[in-house]
Amino acid sequence: MKLTVYFDGQYWVGIVESHEKHTLKVCKHTFGGSEPKDEEILHFVNREMLNLLHQVTTNVEVSRKKEFRVNPKRLARKVGKEMNRAGVSTKAQEALKLELESKKVKRKQHSREQKTAEKEKKRLLKLEKRKRKHRGR
Repeated sequence: MKLTVYFDGQYWVGIVESHEKHTLKVCKHTFGGSEPKDEEILHFVNREMLNLLHQVTTNVEVSRKKEFRVNPKRLARKVGKEMNRAGVSTKAQEALKLELESKKVKRKQHSREQKTAEKEKKRLLKLEKRKRKHRGR
């Protein structure tokens, strides 16, 4: 699991990436406008992070490369670059985008069903009114 906290221009955001076998689960948590304190991040990691990960429904398939033994100096440089790098991995962005798209589709489908139900209800009321007028009531 990997937690990346960064400032996106308006809010402090945390991205949680979890690799399980050949899948990647990603979720996003907004900390707010002020920089989160260590206690706030620790509280999020201990209490909220796992619940947030279990709510994720979209998984992205990831193929793993064979890991070779890395020179310690090279590893230190890699770690330094990773610490300086701001933002989220492209796979994480892809997973978040898929999650948003699936929610969008569900929301559109739900609103479409509501509109058709409303139209049907209006049509039935109109027919009922027409019948009452025809009968003289």
